[in-house]
Parts: sequence; structure tokens; C-alpha cells
Amino acid sequence: MPDIFDEIEEDLRADRARRMARRWGGLGLGVVLLVLAAAGGFQGWRWMQARDAAAAANGYLALHRSTEQQGADLAAAAEGFARLAAEAPDGYRTLARLRAAALKAETGDTAAALAIYDQLAGDAAAEPLYRDLANLLYVAHALETGDAAQLAARIAPLTQPGNAWQAPAREVAALVAIKRGDTAEARQQLQALAADTAATPGLRERAQRLAAGLGS
Repeated sequence: MPDIFDEIEEDLRADRARRMARRWGGLGLGVVLLVLAAAGGFQGWRWMQARDAAAAANGYLALHRSTEQQGADLAAAAEGFARLAAEAPDGYRTLARLRAAALKAETGDTAAALAIYDQLAGDAAAEPLYRDLANLLYVAHALETGDAAQLAARIAPLTQPGNAWQAPAREVAALVAIKRGDTAEARQQLQALAADTAATPGLRERAQRLAAGLGS
């Protein structure tokens, strides 16, 4: 008798297992398929990222080499960098924007260069290092046409200790101060730059000459 009850109990357990398999088996398979699809999607995403980065790198280098050729069409190269910036991944997008702006400034299209620098400076997706550089270059290229007070406010944060562009920013800040007619402020910035051992020798020497030219 105990054997019969054991067999009945075993049959009941097997029947419950079959019912649970029918009920939950589809869900279990779905979860497995979802995990596999997610893993495959992630690998595919990484592959596309690598492919896009390689394409952007090749495009950037090709454009850069074209600017080094004798008689290069720099205006056309600037447009090429602008197109690359519109479709490249983040890192190369930033570099391409900076290169496009530099070439536009070099070819006399200062307004377009300033627009690119201004856009990059306000782009929260860009690295702070490059946003600060864009602000520095904006002020440097807007010295002749920009509002002196606005330029001073824009360059001031870059002159603070710890900023990566502190040394060149001090030089530009001094030029802005001269534009404003504030000789004392210009001299202070130049003297600080001349004494800054972290600045390049060229910057320090230029700062000394400019400070001397301002008089005492």
C-alpha cells in the first residue's frame, strides 16, 4: 500500500510540473530570448560605435591632410569639417567644430567662426575643457568687434587658478582690459602671467613686453 501511495504522489508531482511548465515555460523562454537579444544589441551598438569612430577618424585625417597641401582650399576644408561635425561621434564632433571654426577665422569668415565657438561653448554635451577653449577662442577672435564688458565677463572664469587655459586666458583678459581702457587691470593680468612658472616661456616673455609697453 505505501508503494501505491508513493506512485500516486509521484504522478501528482509530475502532473503539477507539466502544468507549471506549460504555464511559465513561455515566459522563461521569453526572458532568455530577451537577454540574448539585449546582449546581441549591445555588441552591435559597440560595433557601430567603433565603425563610426573609425570613419570619423579617417575623415578628419583626410581633411587635415588636405589643408596641408600647397594651394589648399581652406574655405572648402572648413565646410568639410563642419559637415563632419554634424555626423561624427562626440569626440570627433568637437574636434571637427574647433577645426572648422579655426579655418573660417583664417579665411576671414570671423562671424561664422564666432558662431561655432559660441555654440560649442554652450554645448552641455561637450567636455568642459573644450567648452572653456571655445570661450577663450571666442573672446580672442571677438576683440575687435565684441562688447568689451561682455568679453571681460566671458574670459574672467578662465583666468582663475586651476583652469587648464589659465595662462592664455590671462593674456586675452589683459587685451580685453586694454580694449576697455583699464590699463591697471591689464598690467595686473600681464604681471601675473609673466610670473606664472606654469606658463610657456613664450607667453611669459610676451606678457613682460606688453606690461612694459603699458608703462608704470
